[in-house]
Amino acid sequence: MEYTVHQLGRLAGVSTRTLRYYDEIGLLKPARVNSSGYRIYGPAEVNRLQQILFYRELGMDLNRIKEIVTSPSFDEVKALKEHREKLLNEKKRLDRLIANVEKTINWYERKADMTDQEKFEGFKRRMIEENEKKYGKEAREKYGDEAVDRSNRKLMNMSQAEFEEAGRLAEEVKTVLAEAFKTGDPAGELAQKAASLHKQWLMHYWDSYSPEAHANLAQQYVDDERFKAYYDDKQPGTAAFLRDAIHIFTGYRK
Repeated sequence: MEYTVHQLGRLAGVSTRTLRYYDEIGLLKPARVNSSGYRIYGPAEVNRLQQILFYRELGMDLNRIKEIVTSPSFDEVKALKEHREKLLNEKKRLDRLIANVEKTINWYERKADMTDQEKFEGFKRRMIEENEKKYGKEAREKYGDEAVDRSNRKLMNMSQAEFEEAGRLAEEVKTVLAEAFKTGDPAGELAQKAASLHKQWLMHYWDSYSPEAHANLAQQYVDDERFKAYYDDKQPGTAAFLRDAIHIFTGYRK
């Protein structure tokens, strides 16, 4: 079956403007343009649009989607199986959060007991899953499965007070780092305080400390664009400044 841009938009629940934009950037070209100048989409384009919407639902940007679906090696069945796996994992995550919310409701209504550990379990699991999604592959390659799994277990076993303290330290690191950056001196008192606070924050997640590992992580803050964007959000150059401060703090000055 064939569809005009308006018909396909109604079918898929997307705007005609979106479909035209997909055409402009080469993400989803129509099968043909008829004599009246209308874009016409066939079965292959419908299938591709479905894949695009799956990837968009998973939060992927359009440039990355285009790389995937236009690749000569793109396998639709394999892609669908990957979508299913990711959606099942997301369902498990949501099921755990729902169960945690229901437990909390029952606790408030005095229908069941709930420990402080249980109250935060869903949030900590979500944090682990998001970290695995964003950084898991690199972390496991760099530090090994055992080290990452130990870190995840430590997070899950955190008390409410420890969990809150970790969050407080993360904010304090950012605050002190911003002030230290203004001095321009990574060896200065404020910068070294930021490095020390960063170590304290790390120890809520690491089961052992190594100056070398701390220094390597600091370098990763500069090399990895995701970390760099986080630290450079308000002031470009902050990630490199923190790296330098930590290298001085650990004795691994480059």
